[in-house]
Amino acid sequence: MDRTRLQQLLARESAEAERRNPRSRAAYERADHLFGRVPMTWMNKTAGAFPRYLGTARGARVTDIDGHEYIDFCLGDTGAMAGHSPEVVAEAVRTRFAESGGATAMLPTEDAEWVGAELTRRFGLARWSFSLTATDANRWSIRLARAVTGRPKILVNSYSYHGSVDESLIVVGPDGHGTARPGNVGAPCDVTLTSRVAEFNDLDQLERELAHGDVAAVLMEPALTNIGIVLPEPGYLEGVRALTRRYGTLLINDETHTFSAGPGGCTAAWGLEPDLLTIGKAVGGGIPAGAYGLSAELADQLLGRADLDLVDMGGVGGTLAGNALSVAAMRATLEHVLTDTAFDTMAKLSERFEAGVRAGIEEWALPWSVSRLGARTEYRFADPAPRTGTESAAAADTDLEDFLHLYLANRGILLTPFHNMALMCPATTEEDVDRHTAVFAAALAELVG
Repeated sequence: MDRTRLQQLLARESAEAERRNPRSRAAYERADHLFGRVPMTWMNKTAGAFPRYLGTARGARVTDIDGHEYIDFCLGDTGAMAGHSPEVVAEAVRTRFAESGGATAMLPTEDAEWVGAELTRRFGLARWSFSLTATDANRWSIRLARAVTGRPKILVNSYSYHGSVDESLIVVGPDGHGTARPGNVGAPCDVTLTSRVAEFNDLDQLERELAHGDVAAVLMEPALTNIGIVLPEPGYLEGVRALTRRYGTLLINDETHTFSAGPGGCTAAWGLEPDLLTIGKAVGGGIPAGAYGLSAELADQLLGRADLDLVDMGGVGGTLAGNALSVAAMRATLEHVLTDTAFDTMAKLSERFEAGVRAGIEEWALPWSVSRLGARTEYRFADPAPRTGTESAAAADTDLEDFLHLYLANRGILLTPFHNMALMCPATTEEDVDRHTAVFAAALAELVG
C-alpha cells in the first residue's frame, strides 16, 4: 500500500469532515467545563479533529446536529443493538417513569422475575441479579468468585474487554508473562498481584497459569471482540472448561458483546457451561442495565454463607442497580425487540455485510480478513485473521482505520470508532448493508486502485 497516498486521502477526508460539521466543531470548542471536552474521555476516540454531536436517533439511523443522517452500524458499540429508541421500550420506560413512577424506590418489581426467567431460558444460568453496567456485573461476579473459592486472583485473556475492571487490565508481555496493559490510569496496585493472563486460543498457557492454584475465576469473552473479532479455534472453549474444572477454578462468560451470536449469546449457540455469566448494554434497549447469572449450585453456596454480607455493605450491589426503570426496559427489550426471530434476521444481514467486505478485499487482493459473530462483523488488516488478542492488537493501523472511518462517515455511514466493527439491529435493512458495500468498495478503489 502506498502510505503517501493514504496520508493524502486521510488529509482530504479530515478536511471534508471539518467542512461538513461546523456546529459539531463549535460545540466541541465551547466545551470548556468537560474533562477532555466530552462527557466521557473515550468519546475522543474518533477519526478527525472532533466528534460529531448527536441530534436525533431512531432505529438504525443517527442524525448529527449539523443535519447529516447516517446509517448506524456502530449502534452504541452494542448498547443500541436493539436499535435506537425502539417504540415498545420507549413506551415501557414512559409508563414506568411518567405514569407509574417509582423508578428508584429501592423496591423490587414483578418485571424482575420475568427478566430473570427469560435470561435463564436464554443462557441457562439459574439465578440472576442486576447492575447498571456490564463492568459492575463483572466486578461483582469477581467478588463472588473470590468469596466462594477463597482464592485471590482472576485470569483474563490478553486484550480481552471487560470494561474498566482493574483485574482485567493485564496483557501478555514480550516474555510470555503478564504485564500491565499500556496506558492503564491510576491502577490501585501492580495488576500481577490480582491477575493472571493467557492468550486466547492457547490452552497450554492457560494451564500453566491455572496450575499455580490461586485463580478464583477465569473471566473471558467466548470470542474476543473489542480488539477485533477473534474466534475460538475448534476445541478451545471445551478445553477451557475442562481445565477450569480440573484446577477448581470458576468460569465467567462475559457475553456483553458476544450477545451478537444469538438470543443466548455464544453460551447457548455453542453449548457452553459457565458458572457465572455477565451481560450489559444491549439488554436494556439503550437504558443503562446489566445482569449477572449464577448456577444454582453456586448461588446456594453463597446464600448459605453466614459470614458474607450480601445485604448491606459487603461490596456487592448499588443503590440504582435493579431499579424499576432499568428492569422495565430489559423486559420490553427481551420480550419484544431482541427476540429469537430478530436475531435470525440480524445474522442474515451480517452475512450479507461480510460477503460485501470480503468481495472488496478479494477484488484488490488485500492481505486483510473479515470475521463474523452472529449479528457482528469486523474487518482486520491481517490475513489470516489473528488468533490471539496480542496478534489482533499488532494488526491495528491507526491511519488506515481513520481514513476508512472518515470516508464512510463523510458519506453517511458510521462504524464503531474503536475498531472496524459493524453491528446489525432489527431496523437495519439490506439496502443499508449494500450501501456500505458500495462505499467501502469506492474507498478501496481510491486507496489501492
